[in-house]
Amino acid sequence: MDNSQPTASDQQLSADAIEAAVERISPAVTRTPLEAVPRISEAYGARIHVKREDLQTVRSYKIRGAYNTMSLLSEDELAPGVVAASAGNHAQGVAYACRTMKVPGRIYVPTTTPKQKRDRIRWHGGEFVELIAVGDTYDAAAAAAQDDVIRTGAAWIHAFDDPRTAAGQGTSAVEIVEQLGRVPDVVVLPVGGGGCLAGIATYLRSKSDDVAIIGVEPHGAASLSAALVAGGPVTLDAIDPFVDGAAVKRIGALGHRVLASMGATVADHPEVRRQVARQGGTSHVPVLSVDDPLVVTPGTTHITHVDEGAICSEMLDLYQNEGIIAEPAGALAVTGLSRLSLPADADVVCLISGGNNDVSRYNEIIERSLVHKGLKHYFLVDFPQEPGALRRFLDEVLGPDDDITVFEYVKRNNRETGAALVGIELGSPEGLADLMERMSHSRLNCERLEPGSSAYNYLT
Repeated sequence: MDNSQPTASDQQLSADAIEAAVERISPAVTRTPLEAVPRISEAYGARIHVKREDLQTVRSYKIRGAYNTMSLLSEDELAPGVVAASAGNHAQGVAYACRTMKVPGRIYVPTTTPKQKRDRIRWHGGEFVELIAVGDTYDAAAAAAQDDVIRTGAAWIHAFDDPRTAAGQGTSAVEIVEQLGRVPDVVVLPVGGGGCLAGIATYLRSKSDDVAIIGVEPHGAASLSAALVAGGPVTLDAIDPFVDGAAVKRIGALGHRVLASMGATVADHPEVRRQVARQGGTSHVPVLSVDDPLVVTPGTTHITHVDEGAICSEMLDLYQNEGIIAEPAGALAVTGLSRLSLPADADVVCLISGGNNDVSRYNEIIERSLVHKGLKHYFLVDFPQEPGALRRFLDEVLGPDDDITVFEYVKRNNRETGAALVGIELGSPEGLADLMERMSHSRLNCERLEPGSSAYNYLT
């Protein structure tokens, strides 16, 4: 451990800091492979490579930043122990470092953190780590962790908003350049708190002004896009916690500062429009339409977003075709390719940021994928309480390629009728129009539940 290194207050994020971190973290970090993906390359007309951080020591790139930051702390700074907050992956990196360095740590995670990640945190940390679940978002867990730091004087190991953390996470870019033999034409990265994006973008841009940097946020947590149009980090009112590794209400100041300095543009998004409205119709960065894929040109810096259902579809495709077990945040970058028009024959690198996925989540992943593809739909159907009512529904309404996957009575209004929640999986997305037509001519009262509506979220 090098105790002579600078602290967070005087260290800057730079290519030199990232290169210095490579040797520092080498005892704990795996040099992960950079793999070509022929299926995806053919689909997008470019040479697509994936950086397999899911094969990292703790199944995500987060070990890089956690270990680098802790290695830069002095013995006096480590004496009271360390504290961290995480949705799960940074926590595993901190836990691994605590056990390796024999430093006590307390790690705060949201109550929504999957059980698989919690179990791995405990395993990596062993007797050196106490795991504390609090709140339902990363931001709530981080607030509790910061209270702990103030109370105990422990060292704060930030998941992303620290130049030491970002420098460690940026070391994957050093490997990418060495493995590819050149700076890629395009790099596509997941965005959560922004530390990984800041580190990798800083290093690659120091080597080439022509590399295009694309950050991909989950639709339900577009905190970097909101910050860029607002001119600084803002706290989102609510987020969708499904992509737990990237569901952050407030982007880090470091990530915002680095991307703003690179002249980033953002894709249109409901949260972007809200922030623009709050500023009287002005934006600090260009906002691009999402009607057409973004044409990627040399030197582009752009933040886009993808639907959580699209992420689920990509997770399943990666597993079934490439045998890659990606968590939702791990599939973010590859999913983002669908938003891009790439230069022909470009070398494109996508970061598979993590593979800590709980198998118990696959039912929800399959469900979200089917809804996204337009294959799964829900209806409230008012059935008469008489023999043969369900048979008539099957014969008169259901198509030959359709299947009922959910059927449950919600309530009974009286003795004559009862409302049922009916989930239908179609043979193809185009079958919805015919299904709705048959329902309109049925004697049954059928109401479609629109995805995202209050009734849909409550009943499904």
